[in-house]
Amino acid sequence: MVAALELYLDTDATRRIRVLWDALEAEGVQSMRSLLAGRHRPHISLVVAPRFDPEQVAEALRGTPVAAPLRLNFQYAGQFVGRVLWLGVAPTAELLARHALVHDRLTRAGIALSEQYRPGCWVPHCTLSMRVPNILMAAAVRRCLEMLPLTATVTTAALTDHARDISHP
Repeated sequence: MVAALELYLDTDATRRIRVLWDALEAEGVQSMRSLLAGRHRPHISLVVAPRFDPEQVAEALRGTPVAAPLRLNFQYAGQFVGRVLWLGVAPTAELLARHALVHDRLTRAGIALSEQYRPGCWVPHCTLSMRVPNILMAAAVRRCLEMLPLTATVTTAALTDHARDISHP
């Protein structure tokens, strides 16, 4: 399991993504809703690491507007290797700048971050399923496209490590 700095979405966007999770589950695709005893919330992971020390991260990010309101526009569905299904966010200058600032602050503090989440490599997304059966992928993508576009606002953020049962706003 990994730790992440997660950006959470407004109530309407969260509800719509949870409805999508339910629709995927009804079609036989295990969604993020059913993982880890339902502790997942729809979110965008800004950075990921094998493990975080919450106090070290808080100190590194002191004064950084991590959870400041930010408009997001989900415009497409995507798939990562391993049959991971997600909704993609259009990368705006403000989103990319916030990501780069957070990444820079944490890296300068000596926190080892996942390579896939460094500026220039990061794909802003909201994971829907970690392993879609190949035979169901086309139907799952169609289901995603039915609810797009989706506009959301970042309202809060938290440092999470579900394996260690950590969630720090």
